[in-house]
Amino acid sequence: MGDMTNSDFYSKNQRNESSHGGEFGCTMEELRSLMELRGTEAVVKIKETYGDTDTICRRLKTSPVEGLPGTAPDLEKRKQIFGQNFIPPKKPKTFLQLVWEALQDVTLIILEIAAIISLGLSFYHPPGENNEAKQQDGAAAMEMQPLKSAEGGDTDDKKKASMHKKEKSVLQGKLTKLAVQIGKAGLVMSAITVIILVLYFTVDTFVVNQKPWLPECTPVYVQYFVKFFIIGVTVLVVAVPEGLPLAVTISLAYSVKKMMKDNNLVRHLDACETMGNATAICSDKTGTLTTNRMTVVQVYVGDVHYKEVPDPSSINAKTMELLVNAIAINSAYTTKILPPEKEGALPKQVGNKTECGLLGFVLDLKQDYESVRSQMPEEKLYKVYTFNSVRKSMSTVIKLPDESFRMYSKGASEIVLKKCCKILNGAGEPRVFRPRDRDEMVKKVIEPMACDGLRTICVAYRDLPGSPEPDWDNENDILNDLTCICVVGIEDPVRPEVPEAIRKCQRAGITVRMVTGDNINTARAIAIKCGIIHPGEDFLCLEGKEFNRRIRNEKGEIEQERIDKIWPKLRVLARSSPTDKHTLVKGIIDSTHTEQRQVVAVTGDGTNDGPALKKADVGFAMGIAGTDVAKEASDIILTDDNFSSIVKAVMWGRNVYDSISKFLQFQLTVNVVAVIVAFTGACITQDSPLKAVQMLWVNLIMDTFASLALATEPPTETLLLRKPYGRNKPLISRTMMKNILGHAVYQLTLIFTLLFVGEKMFQIDSGRNAPLHSPPSEHYTIIFNTFVMMQLFNEINARKIHGERNVFDGIFRNPIFCTIVLGTFAIQIVIVQFGGKPFSCSPLQLDQWLWCIFIGLGELVWGQVIATIPTSRLKFLKEAGRLTQKEEIPEEELNEDVEEIDHAERELRRGQILWFRGLNRIQTQIEVVNTFKSGASFQGALRRQSSVTSQSQDVANLSSPSRVSLSNALSSPTSLPPAAAGRECESLPPRVPPPPAPGGQEGRGRGARDSGGRRS
Repeated sequence: MGDMTNSDFYSKNQRNESSHGGEFGCTMEELRSLMELRGTEAVVKIKETYGDTDTICRRLKTSPVEGLPGTAPDLEKRKQIFGQNFIPPKKPKTFLQLVWEALQDVTLIILEIAAIISLGLSFYHPPGENNEAKQQDGAAAMEMQPLKSAEGGDTDDKKKASMHKKEKSVLQGKLTKLAVQIGKAGLVMSAITVIILVLYFTVDTFVVNQKPWLPECTPVYVQYFVKFFIIGVTVLVVAVPEGLPLAVTISLAYSVKKMMKDNNLVRHLDACETMGNATAICSDKTGTLTTNRMTVVQVYVGDVHYKEVPDPSSINAKTMELLVNAIAINSAYTTKILPPEKEGALPKQVGNKTECGLLGFVLDLKQDYESVRSQMPEEKLYKVYTFNSVRKSMSTVIKLPDESFRMYSKGASEIVLKKCCKILNGAGEPRVFRPRDRDEMVKKVIEPMACDGLRTICVAYRDLPGSPEPDWDNENDILNDLTCICVVGIEDPVRPEVPEAIRKCQRAGITVRMVTGDNINTARAIAIKCGIIHPGEDFLCLEGKEFNRRIRNEKGEIEQERIDKIWPKLRVLARSSPTDKHTLVKGIIDSTHTEQRQVVAVTGDGTNDGPALKKADVGFAMGIAGTDVAKEASDIILTDDNFSSIVKAVMWGRNVYDSISKFLQFQLTVNVVAVIVAFTGACITQDSPLKAVQMLWVNLIMDTFASLALATEPPTETLLLRKPYGRNKPLISRTMMKNILGHAVYQLTLIFTLLFVGEKMFQIDSGRNAPLHSPPSEHYTIIFNTFVMMQLFNEINARKIHGERNVFDGIFRNPIFCTIVLGTFAIQIVIVQFGGKPFSCSPLQLDQWLWCIFIGLGELVWGQVIATIPTSRLKFLKEAGRLTQKEEIPEEELNEDVEEIDHAERELRRGQILWFRGLNRIQTQIEVVNTFKSGASFQGALRRQSSVTSQSQDVANLSSPSRVSLSNALSSPTSLPPAAAGRECESLPPRVPPPPAPGGQEGRGRGARDSGGRRS
C-alpha cells in the first residue's frame, strides 16, 4: 500500500476515502489497522467487523480464487481510492543543497578562508608608489582559489550519500582527521613565514639601516606587511592538499561505474570504500551461497532408501500414481517447470522453489504433471490448507468419483511423519507405521539426509468418507491418520564459485558467517560445503533460540558482554529470525572485544531484513529475490544475487582506499617541497623561484590529472592477500611517510642546488634578484622544468605504497595513467618553449631539456634507494590520519537504535515484552505450585517473580525472542519435578547462568553435538 511514513502520499488518499470509500465498503484506514494485527488477533477482528474473509472479499469486489477482475476502469478506481502499490521516492536534494554540503569539507573550508582573505587584501590600494608587483602574489592566490573551490564543489557526492548514516565512513573520518592535521601544519608554517619576513624587514630597515619610522612612510610599510601576509596565505594554500576531495570522488565514481559490470549496483558512494575495510560478512544461505534451484537428489519410497533419483521401473505402479498425483495436485498451480530459454541451459523454474524441485522429480521419473492438473483443474479442488509457519505443511482435498474424499499432504518430514499411522510398502500397500518405526526412520533416513545438507519433505495422503462429510474446520482431526507415500531429500546446490570466493575472503582476513532460517543440520552441512567451517576448527553453530538464551540475562535483556563471548567463534546461526540477525550485527559492530573495531557487511532479501541492512556498515540487498524495502535499506544491490560479487566489492573497496593513499603519497610529496621552496625562497631571496602561474600549472598536475591517473588504477587479486586495514589504521603509514620525506629530500636538494649554483652549472645568467619587469630567465625556467619532471616521474613511484620495487607492474593495464603522464609531458614542452611571459618561461636548449629529464629520471633510481631502507629502522617516522575510538562513536550514535528500527518493529517488540511478562507470570505460578508440591524451598520462585517487574525497562533493547509454546507451559503436569518443569519452559529467557544448551553446537568440527545432543 506504499510508504506508511509518507504523510503527503496518505493525506491525499484519505481525502479520497471520505468520498469513495463507500464504493468498496472498506476504507483504507480500516484495512491498514487490520494489517497491523497478527495471528489470532487478526482473525478475531475480521469476525467481529466483517463476519468472515468471504465478506471482506465481497466488499472489496474481489475473488479469493481468481483475484481482481483486472479491468482498466476498476484498477483506475482502486488507485484513486487506495493509492498505488509502490513506495514513493524520496524528494531529491536541490543543487544548492548539494553545493552547501560539499562546502562543509575541512579542506575546502581552509581554502575558502584563504580565498576571502586574499580577495579582501587585493582591494587594498595604499597611496604612494606603483604597487603592481606587490599585488602579484595576492592575485595569484586569488586566481588559485576559484579553481580549487570549483574542483571541490562538485566532488563530495559521497558526503551527501552518507547522510543516511550519522557515523562517517572509515575513509571519510580518516580524511577529515588528516585534512585537519595538514591544515594545522600549514598554519604553523605560514605563521612562521610571516613572522620571519616581518622580523627580517623590521631588523634590516630599523636596526641595520637605522631608518626612523616616518608618518609619511607608514602606507609603504603597511604595504610591505600586507605583502608578507599574502605570502603567508600562499604558503598555507600550497600546504593544503586541495585536490583530495576531487581524488576521492573520481576514485569512487570510477569504481562505482566499474563495479556495475561486476554485478554490484552501488547506491551510496561511501559504501564502496567501506567494503574494503570489511572484517566480517553475515550472509544469507538460500540464493546467495546456493543456487536457489531446488533439486530432489535422494528419496525413501517403498521401504527402500535411494541415494539418487530411482529408475521409474523400480517403483510400484500404485505408488507412482499416488506420488505423481500428490505432487501435481498438492502444489500451487502457478508453480511450473518451463523449457529452457537458451539451448543447453537448465529448465526454468517458476514459482515456489521447493515445489519446483518436487515437480522436477516427477519429470525425472518420466511422468507428466500437466496431464494430472488438466484432469483436476484448480477450480475443482475441494479444500486447500495452505502452507504456513505453524502448520509447516500444505494439504489439498479433492472429491473422488465415488463421492468420497482424498487429501494429499506434504511438508517438513518431522512434522508430517508424526501424523502418519501407515506407510506404503514395496508392493504399494499400506502397512502400520508405529512410533518406533518413525524413530528408526528418523535415525536411518532423515538424519543422514539432513547431514548431507538436504531439506527433507514427506509426501502423504488420506482417504476420507463422503458421508457424513468431515468437519473441514477441525484441522487437528483432518490432518491426522495419514499414509506416508515417500520422503524426499531436496538439495539447494552450493553455487560452484562460492567455495573459492569464501576461501578468498578468509585469506583476506574476512570472517564469513551464515545466518539462515534452515535447520541446524542442513545449515552446518552447507557451511562445510562452502568452506565456512572446517572439521577440526574451533567454531560455534547455534540455533536462534539458543543464541537468544545465551545473550540474555535473567531479565531477558541483551548484554554486550554475553554477545562478545559468542560472536568471535560463531560461524552458523540457524533457525534465526530477522531480529536475531539485527542483534548479531549490532553486537559485532558495537563490540570492543578485539583490538580493531569490526566493520560488518550483511546480505538480506526480505522486508524484515531492513533493520539489519540499515545497521550494517555495508548492506547488500538481492537484486532478483530482494524486496523493495530491502533494496531501499541497502547500500549496494547485488544484481545477480551471488556471493562471489561481494568479493569483487571487497576488491574494489580496497582499491579505492589504496588509490587515495597513492594520490596522498604523491601530492603530499609535492606539497612538502612546494611549501619549503615557497618558505625559503620568500625568506632568503624575497621572491619565490616558482611563479604564481607556474604554481597554478603544478597544482593542476597535482590535483586534477594526478587524481585521475592514480585513482583509476584497476584492482588486482593481490589486494585480497592482505588483512583489512580496519578502522584504526592510519591513512598514511610509516612506509608512505618514508617515501614522502625521502623523495622530498631528493627534490629539495636538487631545486636548491639549481637555485643557488644552477647558473654556474649551465653557464647562464642568474635569475635571482632580477629587476621588477625583467624578462623570464633561463635559470628559473630550468628550475620550474626540473620540478615538473621530478613530479612526473615521482607519479610513477607513487603507484606503489607498500614498498614494492617494481613500480611499472601493471602500468599498461591503466591507459588513463599512461595518457595523462605523456599528455602532461607534451603540454610541459609547449609551456616551456612557447609559454613566454605569461608562464614566466624562456625557451630551453636540447641539452638543458636532457638534463631536466635526467634529473627527473633520477626519481625512479632514488625510489629504489628508499625502498632498500627498512621502515622498521626509522622509528622517528610518525603516521597520520589515524581514527581514534572516541571520534568513531559520536554520542548520538548511542541513541541511534530507536531511530533506525521502524515503527512496525517497535510495535512488534512491545507486543513481545507483554508476551514475555504473561509467560513469566504463568511460569512463576507453575514453579510455585511445583515447589510447594515437592516440598522444596520456594525462594527461587519468588526471586523470579521480582525480576518480572524490571522488564518494563527493556523496550528498546529486547529483540525478537524465539517462539514459545504456551500450551507446553500450561500442560506440564503439576507432578513434574522442578528440573522437568524447567525443560518444558526452556525457551523462556533464563533466570540463572545457563548450562550448555541443546540448541547449538560448540566444539571441534564433526565432533560437535547437534540440537538433540547426539554426535553427528
